[in-house]
Amino acid sequence: MTEIDPQTTFVVTDIEADGPTPLHSSMLSFASVAISATGERFGEFEAVLTPRPDRQPDETTMAWWQTQPEAWAAATSNAEAPEVVMPRYADWVESLPGFRVFAAAPMIFDGLWMDHYLDTFAGTRVLGGPFKTRQIFRGGGVCLSPMAGALRGVPYLNWGMQRVPAEWYGHIEHTHKAIDDARGFANVLVKLFSISSSLEKHEATESMYR
Repeated sequence: MTEIDPQTTFVVTDIEADGPTPLHSSMLSFASVAISATGERFGEFEAVLTPRPDRQPDETTMAWWQTQPEAWAAATSNAEAPEVVMPRYADWVESLPGFRVFAAAPMIFDGLWMDHYLDTFAGTRVLGGPFKTRQIFRGGGVCLSPMAGALRGVPYLNWGMQRVPAEWYGHIEHTHKAIDDARGFANVLVKLFSISSSLEKHEATESMYR
């Protein structure tokens, strides 16, 4: 049986943006749900951000947003400046118990945006490591997509989160409203830890990594 780590808080996060990359566009909104591996909730954080003046919306992304009027309203109403929000978020993360680990689906999208904004506006990062900056998270984070695919035992091309059973999400619809999607992904993560806890534990006696 795999032991579930009681000392880690997973900060499951979803972001919405007006383009595919933070190098060219702006993050519009994000939400995080802080949760233990067994499902204990430690709080939520959500924010709407003003677009950056040095970035431009992506035409294809904006065409897609036109098909999502309710989500667009949620992602753009009562916006605050990122230089105000991101330090406040970093303080919130540091208030959470135990080791904090960032989690997203996929990490390469949501994690990339949050890492860039935290680095730019709060002097910290999603990634933990040998950095000389404030560290609010531990390690490289958790990507739910490969975790869900591997534990479901399906081929790589079927690892997409849209193929995960609805009951794993707690039947929370994926609305593209950041808080809804973060809550659904948090439920999925707890389900994945439940599955992994029933598997045989394999612990290395000596690491080859130096």
